[in-house]
Amino acid sequence: MDFNNYKIESNLNLKLSEIKTKPSGKLVAKDKADEQIAENVLRMAELQSKLYAQDKYSLLIIFQAMDTAGKDGAISHVMSGLNPQASHVHSFKQPSAEELDHDYLWRASKNLPERGRIGIFNRSYYEEVLVVRVHDLLKNEQIPNELITKNIWKDRFRQIRDYEQYLHENGTIILKFFLHISKEEQKQRLLDRINDKSKNWKFSANDLTERKYWKEYMHCYQEAIKETSTKLSPWYIIPSDKKWYARLMISKIIVKTMESLKLEYPAVSKEQEKELKDSKQALLKEK
Repeated sequence: MDFNNYKIESNLNLKLSEIKTKPSGKLVAKDKADEQIAENVLRMAELQSKLYAQDKYSLLIIFQAMDTAGKDGAISHVMSGLNPQASHVHSFKQPSAEELDHDYLWRASKNLPERGRIGIFNRSYYEEVLVVRVHDLLKNEQIPNELITKNIWKDRFRQIRDYEQYLHENGTIILKFFLHISKEEQKQRLLDRINDKSKNWKFSANDLTERKYWKEYMHCYQEAIKETSTKLSPWYIIPSDKKWYARLMISKIIVKTMESLKLEYPAVSKEQEKELKDSKQALLKEK
């Protein structure tokens, strides 16, 4: 399937319950998909080299999902060929005391990728309209009471749209992936973590606690995606019940996005050309 079918630029009628978590249509075989992912990883590395050398754009890739949806696996597989000097993964966990003493976008801003770099957010500032909303955690954020109004979530959606437009207008390209899995698939993956000793370390009893809030999370994800999908910063809802398929789509989208930037190595001036020739001759004359 064309990955553009998963792109949400603006859809106020979006209903997550109507979007499939399994891929549909004619599918490539898994072994062929693995080959394509490997090809995309190599292509991504080529493009990253140009991105780094050009030093104009930065790329921010955001992964959001319910537990077990495959964020960690997608990051490790799809980003395996990146130059670590020019890329960075940041995982957003429970905010620290220092982070709570700043505005909620502060911890994202201080981890944004520099020009020429790729930044990967495993979860992100979107947690502020997801887990904070589901568990009513605003009381922990030291916000003046008069600013916590009935419109606070609408206000935050507006702030996020403005923030992402600001980043785009300053050269940061944003890709946002929601890895969409079914509740049934999550149940099976949790059971796998319990039954497989090599996966026991991945299991947390908190996963079952969060699972009880599935309906509330789906509502919050639906609203967040509807309110913050724009032409400049679209969401991609990736069917993720099959991990290999999700990784294939993600790798394709990243490559196509990077290719659209028309990345090139910086042109060499006449003075630099002469310097290169002189340096070559000097090296060749060495004994």
